[in-house]
Amino acid sequence: MSQSLADSLPGKGGSGLKVWLKSSAYTRRLLLGEGGDPWLGAAPYLAYFSQAQGLLRPDVAVVEVGELFDSWLVRHPEVRAELGSKRRLSFPLRKLLEQDAPRQLLAEVVEAVIANLRGQTPLVLAMPSPKHWLHRANVLAGRSDIELDPDGIEDAAMYMADLLRSVSSSPVGGVLLEEHPDDAAMGETDLERYRPLINVARHYRWSLALRPQGTGVAESPVLAEFDAVLSPLVALPAPVSTGVDVSQFLWSGAALPALGKAQFYFVEIPETQRPEFVLESLARLRA
Repeated sequence: MSQSLADSLPGKGGSGLKVWLKSSAYTRRLLLGEGGDPWLGAAPYLAYFSQAQGLLRPDVAVVEVGELFDSWLVRHPEVRAELGSKRRLSFPLRKLLEQDAPRQLLAEVVEAVIANLRGQTPLVLAMPSPKHWLHRANVLAGRSDIELDPDGIEDAAMYMADLLRSVSSSPVGGVLLEEHPDDAAMGETDLERYRPLINVARHYRWSLALRPQGTGVAESPVLAEFDAVLSPLVALPAPVSTGVDVSQFLWSGAALPALGKAQFYFVEIPETQRPEFVLESLARLRA
């Protein structure tokens, strides 16, 4: 059984979460080689995952759902060809997320990972934000000059919520929505349009985290409905926990900022970072 992320968040009174790592690009290259793909099945993914966990010993176990679908789509070009078969903005993402095979793989991976974790570490499903996944699906469909609209973003959140329901029987610890650095160019994020995902997380009692780009979302009252925010710029008072993104500080060797109440460190490991330096830096972070 997976530990609940809420039990580890400092804003909720937990103490188990000190460092949250985003490491998939780094560990895939290190353990599988350039272009290595762990998503060929649940067994090869678990072998990769357990090796990565043993190497970095993170406080949060993260499964990158977007990477699963990216990998599957590369192996199924016939589905990619169908993504743009209807003109509606949200159709490419709907077509992608309704595919049975990657849904089944996700369910198998979640089950295998939870068994591997043995309740010692919370499992978080990391997903692109609805805005980013909507835009990316349209790019994959071969569209250009994509203009996102609020209704399309809400539709994307609805399709993503339906995907999460497919693993609702598993004791998932939490869900992370990640914006892409380029998302800021598409206008400010209206978090109210993420309501379908907020509702499904609350229904299943899953903690919900957001990794925004920029500071625009800090003014949204909806942000208080998230359990954690991962950012170098946005910090909220308890009970929301803040993952202070210290990636630039850590990899440049600069002094780390002190943590305040209800805060923990968040770090993204660069894909090509030297393994020795990664381990030394993580030791410094945990000291």
